[in-house]
Amino acid sequence: MSVDQRDTIDFATIDEATGDLWLTISDHLPWDENEENHLVLLQNKLNAYLRFIESGEVLKKVPDARRRRIIINFLGKFPLSQKAEVFFSKARGAIEGAGFRLQFSLMQAR
Repeated sequence: MSVDQRDTIDFATIDEATGDLWLTISDHLPWDENEENHLVLLQNKLNAYLRFIESGEVLKKVPDARRRRIIINFLGKFPLSQKAEVFFSKARGAIEGAGFRLQFSLMQAR
């Protein structure tokens, strides 16, 4: 599962330390080639996650989600490009305005 599978929730986990529900988007794509297309993929994936949350489907798929803070965790293989950082900042504002949280994490090399 990844950012290019727009109608799929990649991972849903409950953080044991905070009790938050993390909905993770896994992104393996680089930002250097087809950056515009990559941003469209990310926007579509974020919209799918918001539909999943706001429609209440999250409560059907993850019954323990009730009364938990929801964090959309964008997990990237590559650091955000400058253009992606601008997009991400705007998306974060919109998502936080809807009552959720958006964060970016860089995958750890093994």
